[in-house]
Amino acid sequence: MEAVKKIEINKIIKIVFIAIVGTILLTISAKIKIPFYPVPMTMQTFAVLFIGMTCGYKLGVTIVTIYLLEGLMGIPVFANSPEKGVGIVYFTGPTMGYLVGFLLAVFFAGIFKYEKILTTFLKLIFSVSFIYILGLLWLGILIGWEKPLFQIGAQPFLLAELFKILILAFLSPILS
Repeated sequence: MEAVKKIEINKIIKIVFIAIVGTILLTISAKIKIPFYPVPMTMQTFAVLFIGMTCGYKLGVTIVTIYLLEGLMGIPVFANSPEKGVGIVYFTGPTMGYLVGFLLAVFFAGIFKYEKILTTFLKLIFSVSFIYILGLLWLGILIGWEKPLFQIGAQPFLLAELFKILILAFLSPILS
């Protein structure tokens, strides 16, 4: 009986440790900007998909949820925070849809099985699409549907996104 309790405690400690490391990874990935054309690239979507692929959907969603809660509480974990604000003010700004989309992206990235590079690439495209769909929907609500939403909120990032997904697809045999 005591051995079972020890195993359960060790499992909980391991999950908590992975969750902490995951939120740190997301924070670091949001803060690092890589020069890329036409806009600088962060590695945040890469980290979201990576967490889903390596941790699975349950732990992945937990990690992203904790990360979002940290940001909502005012901890400057998001990209461009604290410069552009913190907490609920930042969260409900133009990036809210993208941030909420992280939950669906990590879920799908965590639920899929990865075997071949091409199918992995397609599954990751599907997973990341939720970030952009929710991001553009929120952007439309926030700034108006008459604006060129795709050109503002998706197009500048697609080349960088393709690059990140290709890296993950090629790494997938190691990650799985």
